Amino acid sequence: MRILVTNDDGISSVGLHHLARAMTRHGHVVVVAPDTEYSGAGAAIGAIHRNVPEVHEAKIDGVPESWAVSGAPALCVFMGRLGAFGEPFDLVVSGINPGANVGRSVYHSGTIGACLTARNGGISGVAVSQAVTGWGVEGQGWDDMIANQRWETAASVADSFVEGLIAGGLPGEPVVANINVPNTSVADLRGWRRTRVEFEPIRGMSKAVLHPIEGQAGSYSVEFSYGEAADLPDDTDGGAVEAGYVSIGYLSRLTALDRHDLDAAERAVDSLLGG
Repeated sequence: MRILVTNDDGISSVGLHHLARAMTRHGHVVVVAPDTEYSGAGAAIGAIHRNVPEVHEAKIDGVPESWAVSGAPALCVFMGRLGAFGEPFDLVVSGINPGANVGRSVYHSGTIGACLTARNGGISGVAVSQAVTGWGVEGQGWDDMIANQRWETAASVADSFVEGLIAGGLPGEPVVANINVPNTSVADLRGWRRTRVEFEPIRGMSKAVLHPIEGQAGSYSVEFSYGEAADLPDDTDGGAVEAGYVSIGYLSRLTALDRHDLDAAERAVDSLLGG
């Protein structure tokens, strides 16, 4: 079993190291992660025909092989599927992301984007994220918030899930599992829920404001502000995590929709093309 472990927070992320070490008992682990922060990159791989990525050897204690890539997590997986790091991989595991990837963030998460890219190449992926205690609290810095992450809890949940996934036989149709873990000890978890993706996040951004940069005409800095925390049902991904449960959900492929409310748009194309 060959397992590619990646993330969107960069090769130096403590969460990545915990996850990679937890995966070593399931097979040969190769870490292939961005050389810097790529949060919010989704499934982007970049214009690799113009901006050729660089790859550098890295060192993570307890992990046999690690690489840092000058590109997004999806690119790391894309390169792995094409043989840049040896024999084909059987599984991609991505994380541990500090901050739950639930609701609308599923669309933008680089943690999940790596797993979607894996599935596009016929490989199952497991995305692992962990809630951040006090996220969005006024005046609290990001480094202060993640200093108290219980990484070992999310790593233990991922370890157990992957153990069962392998024992049951990897599915013929690749799957993307999205796992979100509360920031608490294993003993304090209330259990787990199979959840649905809720459109609303736990606490989303509510406004973006442009502020002129002094001395730079026509240039602005951007200030984002957060809305109030949402009260979500515990059968949703965000609601389960807020209630103290591990959220496990499975993400579908993009599929075509049979829409009948867009006739005017289609008639306009007919008019152009003579249909």
